[in-house]
Amino acid sequence: MSPVKEPPAADAPAASAPAAVSTVAEAAAAGAPIVEPAPDSGRTAAAPARGALKPGTRDAHHRRIQRAVALIEQAIGHGDEPPELSRLAEAASFSPFHFHRVYRAMTGETTGQTVARLRLLQGLRLLANGERSVTDAALAVGYQTPQAFTRALRQGIGGTPSELRAEPERLWREIDRLAQPPAPEDGTAAPLRVEVVSVEPFQVAALRVTGAYPEQNQGYGRLFGWAAHNGLLDSLRGLYGVALDDRRDVPPQACAFDCMLALGAAFADDPGEGIRLQTLGGGRYARVRLVGAFDGLEALTDALLARWLPESGETLRAAPLFHEYLDDPDETPEAVLRTDIYLPLA
Repeated sequence: MSPVKEPPAADAPAASAPAAVSTVAEAAAAGAPIVEPAPDSGRTAAAPARGALKPGTRDAHHRRIQRAVALIEQAIGHGDEPPELSRLAEAASFSPFHFHRVYRAMTGETTGQTVARLRLLQGLRLLANGERSVTDAALAVGYQTPQAFTRALRQGIGGTPSELRAEPERLWREIDRLAQPPAPEDGTAAPLRVEVVSVEPFQVAALRVTGAYPEQNQGYGRLFGWAAHNGLLDSLRGLYGVALDDRRDVPPQACAFDCMLALGAAFADDPGEGIRLQTLGGGRYARVRLVGAFDGLEALTDALLARWLPESGETLRAAPLFHEYLDDPDETPEAVLRTDIYLPLA
């Protein structure tokens, strides 16, 4: 995500400040609630961290994830639909709020990709048996038709059932390959510098957009335009964002993203123009900083969840993971852009 950050020019007209006062006064006169300004400083403070757990905690987290995988395997083995995400989260003892993100970080694939891989794997095992027809194998693992099974084989392996049966060695190589999930992305080889901080609750003006980077940039542009129109740009205290979808799993044009501005001036709680109020903070967070292109945020988040969390003694809280953008990408070289990731902790 590359936010558009356009602070007001030094020679901005003096009418800007009265405009904000006027907006607040009119809202108050109409009886509309007023949002308190975002704190100017001291929004975060060091917080006590939980004691690190005993060696083997990482394995314990993996065993929790494997309980979810076992449910998927069981459903596919019976030809049933895979369990819902809430059931998988319950089996793994993770909050549904963060389960999908944790699962992907620790396995290297989404639950949907696991279902597709294991369904194809079980189908190949039945083909290797030699006693099941292609139709029987397809229906037994949840494909609606043998044609759907054949399409999945072509896309995933590049061969048809008859071709694979004619090459037993190739068939078993594919079985061995599909039996293992992909290696999770490591994010970075460098040690993670994670701080546990307490973040005071603060409110932001938020605008949800759907699309890739250009649409997200336009969303920040709309927020800045709204803030400028209301004389609020001088009170800008920070740029934030919440990615509701993972760009690796959702087509760019379908990715939902919340663009956010924290402001130091009060404003009405019904800004209009699709802008809404949202509260961030209010609790303990693990904070880690990315220095570099925004494209690295997903991999670093995976590393935080897969490498740091299992050994930290911490548990996740049902609140949004958010980003704070510390630099203007129009003025700062991509290689030194700073973005803080905030992971909510119980």
